[in-house]
Amino acid sequence: MKYVLITREPSIAEAARSPSAFPPDDQILVFEEWTEALEACDGADLIFVDMLATLEEPHKIAGYERFAEAKMGHDHARDVPLVLIAPPSGYDLDFMAGWPDFVFAHLPRPVTEKIFRRASTWV
Repeated sequence: MKYVLITREPSIAEAARSPSAFPPDDQILVFEEWTEALEACDGADLIFVDMLATLEEPHKIAGYERFAEAKMGHDHARDVPLVLIAPPSGYDLDFMAGWPDFVFAHLPRPVTEKIFRRASTWV
């Protein structure tokens, strides 16, 4: 299996890279920039995206919307199920956007290697 993770949070990246996060033969690619991550989605089984990594300005949802539109139109990424990593509890956004069937699953923080291991069984 191949997984793509988009995050700027060191603790989330570290949890994903933990030897116990995914089965040994699985591949996890970690990116800070979603534009690079979408290019790596050929053959991916899941995309994990930390919503905060998509924001161009703190608390402004427009960056997440740009990511979502790019993913939906991307040749390699459009059909890969997306697992959204929620902002921290109490993190205010100017508003929230949504598209039918865009988010496959939603993960609360903190994200641990145990959560990644469980998610690897979803596909």
